[in-house]
Amino acid sequence: MENSLFSIQGKVILVTGACGVLGESIVRYFAARGARVVLLARAHSAAQAEAVVADIKADGGEAMFLATDVMDKAVLEDNCRAILAAYGTIDVLLNAAGGNLPAATVPPDKTIFDLDVDAVRKVVDLNLFGTIIPTLVFARVMAERKKGSIINFCSESSFRPLTRVAGYGAAKSAVASWTKYLAGELALKFGDGLRVNGIAPGFILSKQNHSLLVNEDGSLTPRSETILAHTPFGRFLRSEELLGTLHYLASDASAAVTGTIAVVDGGFESFSI
Repeated sequence: MENSLFSIQGKVILVTGACGVLGESIVRYFAARGARVVLLARAHSAAQAEAVVADIKADGGEAMFLATDVMDKAVLEDNCRAILAAYGTIDVLLNAAGGNLPAATVPPDKTIFDLDVDAVRKVVDLNLFGTIIPTLVFARVMAERKKGSIINFCSESSFRPLTRVAGYGAAKSAVASWTKYLAGELALKFGDGLRVNGIAPGFILSKQNHSLLVNEDGSLTPRSETILAHTPFGRFLRSEELLGTLHYLASDASAAVTGTIAVVDGGFESFSI
């Protein structure tokens, strides 16, 4: 009973941003547990994606890569047709595509009046509409079956403003709101088999943010010290610490869970002083 409750064996799981900081570890994890994974990423990531697919197949798993653009509905619809031709259905959509731009931030030596509005618009488009548009394409298959799980990537900045990341915070707050809205919309009109949830990761040290969090001599920057002072665990998270929560949300173990945002952050969001 317990094994079947958490089983993702045979589920068709789509991951946008599959070649991003977290995407690759996610698809490898799901594939290792019997899911049929679809890596959706930009064409320039094809070599990386195909290498991951080859590794998964070498280990006896099922995977495919499709070049995509999460901002282009026509491309996504082509992807959807290819997925249905290969696997016949879609069980889980994980919207992991997203990112930030330096010009959409407000560093300490500038003010809000220096903010590049065009850069903010690009960040909002990528994170918010890069979640909405794939959902509108792939969730239609779920709605026809009246079953499916959608998992959106939110952020600590979904809950309260963080310094510097002006555009990213606005975008991720919107993703959180969209997640809750869509959960009700789909359940009311297509039944309780469709679920929409989010995951909000804490601070993970990666190539993308390394220079912001670590000095050249290996010591922590003031921003890192502030982050860790407000994290009861007293450390940065490891990317693999998100996988158990994602597994739960993808599986039938969370069959009655919708409209929630699972926070995986070592206590940062709940801690004050």
